[in-house]
Amino acid sequence: MVVGVLSLVMYLPGNRSLKGKRSVVKAIKAKVSNRYNVSVAEIDRLDDVASIGLGVVQAGNEKNHVDRCLRTVARFVGGLHLAQPGEEEYIFDNY
Repeated sequence: MVVGVLSLVMYLPGNRSLKGKRSVVKAIKAKVSNRYNVSVAEIDRLDDVASIGLGVVQAGNEKNHVDRCLRTVARFVGGLHLAQPGEEEYIFDNY
């Protein structure tokens, strides 16, 4: 079994409140969860109103499939135009 983790940073220029940030995070999590078979959580930058740190995880039988899915999720999140895409980091491990 292969577990893949996508660490995704996004920016919210002009946002001034945690309430505004939370609404964007909630929308991104809902849209990704509804469309893809992955788990999504806010994992970093919790008190920073100008940026979001998301973790996306998927398990599968083949690394190529998990990698393709996580890269598709990253493109999808960027295409939502709810926040500006930032850094992406991919980590894979075999179990």
